[in-house]
Amino acid sequence: MPTTTGPLPLPFTTPRLDALPLEPAYAEEMAAVLADPALYVFTGGGPPDPAALRSRYERQSAGSPDPGELWWNWVLRVRADGVLAGYVQATVRGPRAEIAWVIGTPWQGRGYASEAAKAVAAHLTEAGGVRELVAHVHPDHAASEAVAAAAGLRPTGEWEDGERRWAGNSLAPGAR
Repeated sequence: MPTTTGPLPLPFTTPRLDALPLEPAYAEEMAAVLADPALYVFTGGGPPDPAALRSRYERQSAGSPDPGELWWNWVLRVRADGVLAGYVQATVRGPRAEIAWVIGTPWQGRGYASEAAKAVAAHLTEAGGVRELVAHVHPDHAASEAVAAAAGLRPTGEWEDGERRWAGNSLAPGAR
């Protein structure tokens, strides 16, 4: 198994969410969060079973085998009810980070994804020294486009695997 390369992600909070560094122990609860096949319409694949998710979380928590790349992953706990509702993640390479987010179907439409994406962008700037943010969004996924825009990203003319690249410069700490 690869060893962790670089610092582990630090937890952070938003007004309604706790972003907790990913651990394999979250796999069973997250398998339930990610169980709706509707979550995979734009990304492909399907709901993971708890054992497969635990294995994935073990790999992700161990860190990238590339010493120039950090894998920072957080599960999102809704503070009001104490349940996990999704995740945010960042692949950090120097001053650039590619971010992604998923909110389970029961928690969608409440602004959690935008709240988490804005917060992870600010957190990466403050804790990780990131200056450029990137995300890839399916062109038919209006909700994810809104999340990317909320995080300060704008669509570019670049495409990868059928998804549009969104990019932006991170703001100075405290500016979000």
